[in-house]
Amino acid sequence: MAALMVGSLDRVAAAQTAMGADSRNPATQFKDTSMLKPPPGAKVAIVEWEDLECPACAHAFPIVHVEAKQYGIPIVRYDWPLPMHVWSRDAAIIARYIQDKISPSGAEEYRREVFASQTQIASKDDLQRFTQKFFANNGKQLPFVIDPTGQFAREVGADAALADRAGLGHTPTIVVVSAHRWIEILDVSKLTEAIDQLKADDAPAAAHRTTPAHK
Repeated sequence: MAALMVGSLDRVAAAQTAMGADSRNPATQFKDTSMLKPPPGAKVAIVEWEDLECPACAHAFPIVHVEAKQYGIPIVRYDWPLPMHVWSRDAAIIARYIQDKISPSGAEEYRREVFASQTQIASKDDLQRFTQKFFANNGKQLPFVIDPTGQFAREVGADAALADRAGLGHTPTIVVVSAHRWIEILDVSKLTEAIDQLKADDAPAAAHRTTPAHK
């Protein structure tokens, strides 16, 4: 797990629930939880901050996406390239370009392949070669300047600022959220259990809404 040391936090909020926390991997002390909610129209979602150069993020990525697809719930992804990583910010900007200019599915595949190839990417030059090959394999031309206006860099920066506002200390930070509560996942093997819990929370309310009144 990649970690970024943070200073003492004022008025911190302990995780509402955390699964898989221990002394070496403690629950996040959130400063701001306003972003821990599903997007409009969803009852349960997975909120995740990831760094494309983080090995723990690479491990979590396929698990998170399989579970989201199986349960039919959205992933709210934020980029958080940690400052000690050499090329993760550039990779996040490229992924944003692909999402905006080519397709969201193409961006997801790029992230997937970057994670799978982490051990072969040791520098920005390695990332450039990897990206050129990815574009060629998908019948696309890599532009000479991928972010001429700085739009995608600003988007990545905004995500990183949100991580700072939330008081995060490690990547990935994965939280399963509903309208009523949230569960931080410190052990990705607990993801299924957390989703089941939050979906079950809504079940009694849903049953109550759909049960006909007795005459």
